Amino acid sequence: MKVSSEKLGNCQVSLKVEAEASELEKSLDEAYHRLVSRVSISGFRKGKAPRALLERHVGKDTLLSEALERLVPQLYQQAVEAEKIEPIAPGQIELIQNEPLVFKAIVPLKPEVKLGEYHKIKLKPEPVKIVKQDIEAAIENLRQEHAVLLPVERPVQSGDFATIDIEASVEGKPFLNHKDLLYEVDSNSSFPLTGFATNLLGLNKKEEKTFSLEIPADYSIKEFGGKECPFKVMVTEIKEKQLPEVDDDFAQSCGYADLTQLREQMGTYLRDAAEGKSRRELEQKVIDAVAELSQVDYPPILEDSEIDGFLRDEARRLGYREVEDYLKRINRTEEEVSQRLRPAAKMRVTNTLVLDKVAVEEKIEISSSEVDNRVEEILKKAEDKEKMRKFLAVSQVRQSIEQSLRQEKTLQRLVQIASGKQGKERKGSVS
Repeated sequence: MKVSSEKLGNCQVSLKVEAEASELEKSLDEAYHRLVSRVSISGFRKGKAPRALLERHVGKDTLLSEALERLVPQLYQQAVEAEKIEPIAPGQIELIQNEPLVFKAIVPLKPEVKLGEYHKIKLKPEPVKIVKQDIEAAIENLRQEHAVLLPVERPVQSGDFATIDIEASVEGKPFLNHKDLLYEVDSNSSFPLTGFATNLLGLNKKEEKTFSLEIPADYSIKEFGGKECPFKVMVTEIKEKQLPEVDDDFAQSCGYADLTQLREQMGTYLRDAAEGKSRRELEQKVIDAVAELSQVDYPPILEDSEIDGFLRDEARRLGYREVEDYLKRINRTEEEVSQRLRPAAKMRVTNTLVLDKVAVEEKIEISSSEVDNRVEEILKKAEDKEKMRKFLAVSQVRQSIEQSLRQEKTLQRLVQIASGKQGKERKGSVS
């Protein structure tokens, strides 16, 4: 075997491997012995047919494919060891020619991170201020949640909830078909299309209307984009929203002693939420600033892996078990969706690598007890605690929790530095 290597950018190395004729011949012979015991050839017991006859029976390409299936990975591993390469994932192998056997492999290497002078970063959280209008707006939202819908005998008005039957198709293909759909008539709504709600205004109960709307060119289902969609809508019931009065009775129905306590608790909730948002924004600004100062190099496979994860999560969130089904539904190719997700994947990979490097520099450590505490926090929220306990006991899961805690603690450390609260203790803690 002959091996040559070439260093590529993005933490990758290219290997070119040329097999000796004897290596290929030995692999072909081994492939023959594996195949001959599985193939029935007239006039011979299994395992006894000569190699030349087996080749004529199954085809030379089949024998060669069987041989290369084992030989290429073996030679790849030998080449990696010979060149003292430490891959972080399997290499991408490309067969150049079969006889003599020559193949190339792009091997992903460990990322390289050179941190900038992140101790000089100075950032502070945005000040949090809750005013009376914020509290009243929150109470109004609560009031909307406690609204009741009452039937009315009049035409549809903005803000009503109409029960409707919809039939809609585009060039013979179903677009939207619903019976007894409860629809909020909001002129600003873009569901199912902009202008749909406006067309319901003034309709009476049991009244039917047909109209057409243009589907946006960038609609999620590509085949419908830019086309005209005819609708047939029947209003079967009209209800208006009745809101409760903001008084002590309303506060008590929400679980508070009176209106005064409701306002106090709402202010506390809003302040906590605003402080949490301010803290998260500061954390993001800090990690962005550290990443901006740093030089981060990594193999593309890390970005691709992150995109795969995004795709799986997005498909499951929308109720699809397989990514392929999700892509088919939105009429997009994997490449198109990957391009949309790539900036987010790049940011996540970069931030993760930067945080890992800072953790090393700052000597951030996570104890077993800290992992145990996080496990208990997760268990408290689990419905099937015994099933979750077994899952959390798996070694890889505990490692994932440890990694997550390390990143949290590292981020806290960076916020301390940026806020000028470095202190003498660098290990910090996670609450």
